[in-house]
Amino acid sequence: MLFSFRKPTTIPTAAEALPGRTQALPTAKAHFVNGNPIKAPFPDGVETVIFGLGCFWGAERSFWKLPGVYATAVGYAGGPTPNPTYEEVCSGRTGHNEVVLVAFDPAKVSYGELVRHFFESHNPTMGMRQGNDVGTQYRSGIYGTPAQLAEAESIKAVYEPKLRAEGYGAITTELLPTPAFFYAEEYHQQYLAKNPGGYCGLGGTGVSCPIGTGVDVAAAE
Repeated sequence: MLFSFRKPTTIPTAAEALPGRTQALPTAKAHFVNGNPIKAPFPDGVETVIFGLGCFWGAERSFWKLPGVYATAVGYAGGPTPNPTYEEVCSGRTGHNEVVLVAFDPAKVSYGELVRHFFESHNPTMGMRQGNDVGTQYRSGIYGTPAQLAEAESIKAVYEPKLRAEGYGAITTELLPTPAFFYAEEYHQQYLAKNPGGYCGLGGTGVSCPIGTGVDVAAAE
């Protein structure tokens, strides 16, 4: 991805962060792949969660392919700067993470299955980086409702010993209440569908997470 030079690995305070802007950036209305709207209101029964797992181009593609996912959108979340641009996020001076908003039908794909996919699709032990991409925008994160965070915490507790057994460190994924989500510029939305040969640095550890495959969390603990 662009801007691969060394960037800050600490989140700036509101006083240190770039000021941003009051107006939202122009972006797409419909999903480039399936045509569904990428902004609320979504159909009855559709729920949302936000994931950060490195460069959002590849991360988004991995989720839109899952059965039961109604729509995906990429954006910025977790920092103090309102309505940042991509270049501002890449500077490390907004504190934002590159994230994917996932709108899903829980009757077709469970939240636990999404969390399993999240953990298996990247290395959640790397702190403020993912592979060769370094900076606060590449940190691992799950942002959702209290119930979603509680379930994610349980899954994390099961998965971390499995990673440690394979030589990895502690999971550094941040689990936080749903923050403001700022939609990224239109050209970023479903980027790899528009640019099939584009950069994708997404890569997992190869360690499987049992959640979403019929294993009960409490039993696994």
